[in-house]
Amino acid sequence: MMIINSNSYALPSSFIYSGLSLEPRSVEQVLLRCAEGTVEWLYPTGALRLSLEPRQPLGSPGSGPSRFTACIKPVATFRGAQLYLEKEGILKLLLSEKGPSPHSKVHCFSWHPHQKVALFLQATPHQDISRRIASFRYELKSDWDGQLALPLNKLSMEGACRPCNDTEILMAVCTSDFVVRGNIRTVLNDRDMQESVIAVSVTRVYRQKFTLFQPRGHSVKSLGDIRTPLSCGVRPGPGTFLFMGWVHFGDAWLGCAPRYKDFKKVYETATETHENPCEIALE
Repeated sequence: MMIINSNSYALPSSFIYSGLSLEPRSVEQVLLRCAEGTVEWLYPTGALRLSLEPRQPLGSPGSGPSRFTACIKPVATFRGAQLYLEKEGILKLLLSEKGPSPHSKVHCFSWHPHQKVALFLQATPHQDISRRIASFRYELKSDWDGQLALPLNKLSMEGACRPCNDTEILMAVCTSDFVVRGNIRTVLNDRDMQESVIAVSVTRVYRQKFTLFQPRGHSVKSLGDIRTPLSCGVRPGPGTFLFMGWVHFGDAWLGCAPRYKDFKKVYETATETHENPCEIALE
């Protein structure tokens, strides 16, 4: 019989917890509310139930977000527990201790505000007392007024490889974590991570949420890497592009990448008809 601790409490963004203070059949209940962070469970014992309740931004509209999305990235040395997604009382196994190396797998899932969602970490029994750590990074996002609809859609394989239409391109300019103009230098394929890494040379930075693109060495131009799923089959090609996307666990991920001349036509047409969601300096 499991012993459930009903006293839930909120965790800071980065959290270290020791299973040595838990009874073997107890369940500790805690809240995850920060936009991103790390959970580290030392010597897993019993179970941890992490309720996902993203904070709502100040001054947010009364209607609230239409949905939430969470992404979980286990560390390569994840050991000592199994990770489940609990949605509406149903458990789904996300990560098994006996499964393949988890470092290449990011799990993302969405839910509506009325749904109850939690992560359930259950310790796996071991005969020895060697040190084990069940650790993962997480991101929690809210979809406000459809502004995050594009990146959330791009989390799926189908969405990640589909070219953006004109409406999505114009919205991406306004809402992406980074918007840069530049050229493709090289494309490296990482089959272990199932990712393609696009090395870009940037001629202009319109916006970047973090310092993703900056000069390196003796280069005058800013350089940086953008990731996309390997299955998209990205290849290097000539021309100038407008790269737009979002930051995912500290890395830049591609959302839209129209050729700059094509984007310019779309933007100028939208400007003439007053359909631009925001303004950007073309030159």
